[in-house]
Amino acid sequence: MTPDEFTAALAALGWKQNDFCRMAGVNKSTPSRWVTGDSPIPDWVPKFLNMALEVKRLHDTYVVPPKPGKHSDA
Repeated sequence: MTPDEFTAALAALGWKQNDFCRMAGVNKSTPSRWVTGDSPIPDWVPKFLNMALEVKRLHDTYVVPPKPGKHSDA
């Protein structure tokens, strides 16, 4: 995962770096080092973010009510 991909995944989740730190249990300065390229992004990070993105997708699909003006066949 590149620093840009990491940043894009956080944006897609609506998370700030602090949110990621809290959810993943990492030190608050760690993502900054990843984004600047000072430290490599560990292999577990894209897996963690992909799972979070999938949970968000499922939540948005099945839990969040449709917005007004959108029609559902359900």
